[in-house]
Amino acid sequence: MDDKAAVTASLEAVDRLLADGFEPARPVLLAFGCDEEVGGRAGAARIAALLGRRHVRPFLVLDEGQAVIDGLMPGIESPVAMVGVAEKGYLSVTLTAHGPEGHSSTPPPETAVDVLAAALVRLHDDPFPAGIDGPPRAMLEALAPEMPFSQRLVMANLWLFEPVVTGRLAADPASAALLRTTVAPTMLEGSPKDNVLPAEARAVVNFRLHPRDTIDGVLARVEETVADERVEVEPAAEFSSEPSAVSPADGPAYRLVTDTIAQVVPGAAVAPSLVVGGTDARHYAGLTESVYRFLPYTIRPGDLARIHGTDERILLDDYERMVQFYVQLIRNASARESTSSRRRVR
Repeated sequence: MDDKAAVTASLEAVDRLLADGFEPARPVLLAFGCDEEVGGRAGAARIAALLGRRHVRPFLVLDEGQAVIDGLMPGIESPVAMVGVAEKGYLSVTLTAHGPEGHSSTPPPETAVDVLAAALVRLHDDPFPAGIDGPPRAMLEALAPEMPFSQRLVMANLWLFEPVVTGRLAADPASAALLRTTVAPTMLEGSPKDNVLPAEARAVVNFRLHPRDTIDGVLARVEETVADERVEVEPAAEFSSEPSAVSPADGPAYRLVTDTIAQVVPGAAVAPSLVVGGTDARHYAGLTESVYRFLPYTIRPGDLARIHGTDERILLDDYERMVQFYVQLIRNASARESTSSRRRVR
């Protein structure tokens, strides 16, 4: 699912087109980075920089990020093809608390671990504001026609019902991640022995930044929330990135993707969406505004836990559809380029 199937499916699609003697009317570039899971700096970032130096301006960039979801949207019976028009930013912050070291048999009133734990609790108890704006709002508006009447009524009057909708979405971790910058403590470090009080205790907290937030703003908020001079707050040395720009959910490039989805996944509703994880797509934003994130396999109830988890796989029928999608996308792009060229000649 993440993300070898897209590599092999796109290669197989091109192989089929070549076997059929197909010649594209515009260049088709396949770009595979080597380090997407750790930021893409040695892979996609260098590829994008090279394309920039060569003055390449892609009509469309398409990467992983979203999929077809089935049975996961309450009130919507049809499959929904989510097209990622933006992705959240990435930042890890290290919190380092200091306290008296010594033997655990005579603990002081407050240890470095206590100080660190209190800081983490304050971050947990003060979440970032949630709101329906940007891609999540566009997603709800696009899906409103597929909803039952009562839900359509609510979506048509978000000016009145937005607090209620926000509250319901924020109650579920999957939908809450669309509405706000998330906070997730992921690593903890203290004493090397069970009977030694550490002079330092350290935690790494991972933030996925909503497009309304920035790295500097998140760091300032963390320092303000922790509010303890005994706790140092600093970015982790690893990769960080601002939220991506939001690509247009209209125009010829977006329509190329959605028209292809309609051909390969008939009956699916299509909606723009926000990718809560990270992809290599963000590195290509300097080349074109039309950067989208979609793979045409289906995520069904229970499948989300498979991503980076046990028994990660896709169905063979889904894989065949992925190949068909890339074949059709390239054919459609070529047909549009040919039509555009004829119009210019005239």
